[in-house]
Amino acid sequence: MSYQPPLQDLMFCIEHLSHWENLSALDVYSDCELSDIGAALDGYARFCTEQVAPLSQVGDRLGARFDKGRVTMPEGHARAYAQFVEMGWQALIHPVEHGGVGLPRVVGAAAVEMLNAADMSFGLCPLLTDGAIEALLLTGSDEQKATYLGPLIAGRWSGTMNLTEPQAGSDLGRVTTKAVRRADGSFGITGTKIFITYGAHDLTENIIHLVLARIPDAPAGPKGLSLFIVPQKLVETDGTPGAENAVSCVSIEHKLGVHASPTAVLDYDDAAGFLIGQENCGLEHMFIMMNAARFSVGVQGVAISDRAYQRALAYAGGRVQGRPVNGLGKDAVPIIDHPDVRRMLLRMRSLTEGGRAMAAATAGLLDVAHHGDDPEARALAEFMVPLVKGFCSERAVEVASLGVQIHGGMGFIEETGPAQHYRDARILPIYEGTTAIQANDLLGRKVMRDGGATARLFASRIAQTEAQLASGDASARAIGTSLAQARSAYETALDWMLENSRKNIDRAFAGSVPFLMLSGTLAAGWMLGKGALAAHAARAAGQDSAFMTRKIATALFFARHILPECTTEQTRILLGAPSLLDATFPD
Repeated sequence: MSYQPPLQDLMFCIEHLSHWENLSALDVYSDCELSDIGAALDGYARFCTEQVAPLSQVGDRLGARFDKGRVTMPEGHARAYAQFVEMGWQALIHPVEHGGVGLPRVVGAAAVEMLNAADMSFGLCPLLTDGAIEALLLTGSDEQKATYLGPLIAGRWSGTMNLTEPQAGSDLGRVTTKAVRRADGSFGITGTKIFITYGAHDLTENIIHLVLARIPDAPAGPKGLSLFIVPQKLVETDGTPGAENAVSCVSIEHKLGVHASPTAVLDYDDAAGFLIGQENCGLEHMFIMMNAARFSVGVQGVAISDRAYQRALAYAGGRVQGRPVNGLGKDAVPIIDHPDVRRMLLRMRSLTEGGRAMAAATAGLLDVAHHGDDPEARALAEFMVPLVKGFCSERAVEVASLGVQIHGGMGFIEETGPAQHYRDARILPIYEGTTAIQANDLLGRKVMRDGGATARLFASRIAQTEAQLASGDASARAIGTSLAQARSAYETALDWMLENSRKNIDRAFAGSVPFLMLSGTLAAGWMLGKGALAAHAARAAGQDSAFMTRKIATALFFARHILPECTTEQTRILLGAPSLLDATFPD
């Protein structure tokens, strides 16, 4: 089936949930008009539908190919990427002074969703390049910015993130790649990096690797890591790619999904590298790129969820099977008429739209925090990033699984398509820090560090929305009631977490993932509640009644069917630690 970008809902989220009034008041975005953003996203949507979506199943079937150190992308990818570059899509959210278009981050989130829904394998390359651009913007020298940002923002060069090594997965303190000083001020980089997405390919003129490595006299552990630019091809004085650097692709991985995205093993053999920022601050600098990537991986979760939902909806509307359970008809009906299929479809839709809404809100907060002077926006933005990444990536696996279930036996057959979404989605809770790492970050850095102040600010903002819903019609009041119950479960769990973090840290962290999922579910329900308020007002003003009615119905379903799961997560947090920590395993 063809992909239909959800432009109307994306624009709804930008207008009503991204703090647009605050964004548009910033000097950097004062010239941005919603109509212009809509036109840009409409063009991007056509590119995704016409150029990228047809590559998805071809790339899944053929995969990237490795031969004698060279990686070749599947048929059609080079042509589509050349079109991507020609149309300037990589530049959407990047600064005008470096060749970008300068649109808000929420527009970039909408673009990331559409591109990755069309084909996640294709979308991973621009996603990582965005992260490299952001890291260079914030930590690169003026000379490095002048050398690398233009081609990266144009999309002619791509970027990678090189962290993982065979002995150092999430524990980056174990990184052993060496960076030896040279007389000319550069460094010789030697070591092996694994799981490097788009570490080798034939789409761009050059690949700019951002590499964590250790200078020999550096402190042990993570505090001794530095970050280096290691171009695949050395850059000449005129800015063009020159000779090959001493970076070789040893192999690419054979994976469960995203087959057309080459995941490389890279060997660095005294390759020329150039320090970014300060020595021994590499992890801090790399986290700029990693946080951008974490947010984008959450958006990828929304993307896969939407693609799986669209496919399941189309199938359910056309698959005739079984008579109505109410006995009122003798003929078989489309399966969308069966109550449990409707339940699964609505769960898919509400989880997808809830994730999209919270991603839009977080993108807006990130921009307000970066360009403005609002400490609450900064705190809430940092609090929300692990929720977007953890919640949306975990839910993507569930939504894709429901898509297979709705197809029944046909869903287990590769040719029908839903199995690919399930396989592709499974990497998302692992990418850029597993769900447990996101949960530990949420609890350790976002909740405990300030004694729960930001977590309580989050709850107070939700309470404000509840008060607005309480003055609405019956559906609004029902959403508000469910939201209040979920917030109460969250606040009880938060109090318990803060208390036990002082008494028994293991007990607190035993509930870290349930706390992340509780917080993410609450955040999605909150944003859908805000969306319902906006939809009520828009419908009253005569705007697209059918769309606005669906928005309200989605929020109500989420409130009745998904927000109650916050109470279950609360139970896991308050009562689950002993059964988890005291259990034993065979030797």
